[in-house]
Amino acid sequence: MKRACVLGHFGFGENLLNGQTIKTKIVTDELERRLPDEVVKMDTHGGWKTLLKAPFQVLKALKTSANVIIFPAHNGLRIYAPLLCMARRFFRRRKLHYAVIGGWLASYLSSKKLLTKTLKSFDAIYVETSTMKRALEELGFDNIVIMPNCKKLLPISSEELVYPTEEPYKLCTFSRVMKEKGIEDAIEAVKAVNGRAGRTAYTLDIYGQIDPAQTQWFEELKTGFPLYVRYGGLVPFDKSVEVLKEYYLLLFPTRFFTEGIPGTIIDAYAAGVPVVSARWESFGDIIDDDLTGLGYEFNNTAELTEILHKCCLAPRIALDLKEKCLMKSREFSPESVVGIMIDNLGDI
Repeated sequence: MKRACVLGHFGFGENLLNGQTIKTKIVTDELERRLPDEVVKMDTHGGWKTLLKAPFQVLKALKTSANVIIFPAHNGLRIYAPLLCMARRFFRRRKLHYAVIGGWLASYLSSKKLLTKTLKSFDAIYVETSTMKRALEELGFDNIVIMPNCKKLLPISSEELVYPTEEPYKLCTFSRVMKEKGIEDAIEAVKAVNGRAGRTAYTLDIYGQIDPAQTQWFEELKTGFPLYVRYGGLVPFDKSVEVLKEYYLLLFPTRFFTEGIPGTIIDAYAAGVPVVSARWESFGDIIDDDLTGLGYEFNNTAELTEILHKCCLAPRIALDLKEKCLMKSREFSPESVVGIMIDNLGDI
């Protein structure tokens, strides 16, 4: 009998860089480190094929492990959660755990009474923010545990902090490349500041995996890029800090109001780079306004532009935040975070 089985989107044999896969791997790696030879992994990646393999995975997980931990997105949740609850009737001493990725769960469950009832029977649901915890408790949940997002990173030292002093100041986005991540807002704001200044005060590098459903949109968007905007492609997760540390600011102009704790902001902190971000629902769970980042009203590109303009005129506004970003990064290390889940795992 193993201590835990993780049913997650590992994508074995593939180089998947989405937030779901990255978080699943990071948490599982730390579980394996803390519980050597006591963790089993099963891959839920596979699209429609998941429907065929899920029942067999669930039975094997419950048969071999005292705890079953799932990391599903929307479709996976609808498949694995009910199967686990039904099958647990034959494995009554098993504990079920659900690690939520992102901040969408409460709104998703508002019209799904059966799935809500199913999840209330789980032993623990781990959410990334206090906002999510409150929202789910309002739906009647009493099994919610806050476990922030985390990343296995080696933060730079204070001596390695980069303090740019000359224009053009380098900005970047570092998330999935899609409309909903506010990529166009970032471009519009940089163009506006540079146009107002009459020079290239900022450059903007866009990093990340292009959403497969939005390839045409991004290809068309690229045709209008000025010389100071470029697409930098994908950055391996273990190279993020090395790449980001050269930047003046990271932009996070998300249009997802229910973001959880984005891994890209944790990357930025480990690199000592402040964040300029839209104030989404859980903004305050990761960004300390005027200490580790600068927030602007959600969907207000004009305010984003104004912040960048001020940071161009007075660079110390951003540079004075760099040390605080490094300190903040410690809160999101796997060592600090995963212990919360281990404390809730049942004994064999």
